[in-house]
Amino acid sequence: QVQLVESGGGLVQPGGSLRLSCAASGNIFNIYTVGWYRQAPGKQRELVASITGLGSTNYADSVKGRFTISRDAAKNTVYLQMNSLKPEDTAVYTCALHLPRARDYWGQGTQVTVSS
Repeated sequence: QVQLVESGGGLVQPGGSLRLSCAASGNIFNIYTVGWYRQAPGKQRELVASITGLGSTNYADSVKGRFTISRDAAKNTVYLQMNSLKPEDTAVYTCALHLPRARDYWGQGTQVTVSS
């Protein structure tokens, strides 16, 4: 059983920055792909960024150049650094661990609000 806990969300002005954290319960977390997703009210959930166990990263076009996903294996934590935030980035951000040929594990989410 794996538990994921997100933190770091909050209210920030346009152009500001936040760093989200996704902390997991075991070392196996560091081996497989982790993704950050977001969902705004009335909209579909979308993949924001992902990182594999080998460190390869992918980003949604809407956040390229502004967001960075990274991993600290010693802390069993994946981060999402969000810079130059825009109001359209407002959403609940959730991390997920994707296990090959097994279930996915999801956190509970953290709210990010970008507003003046």
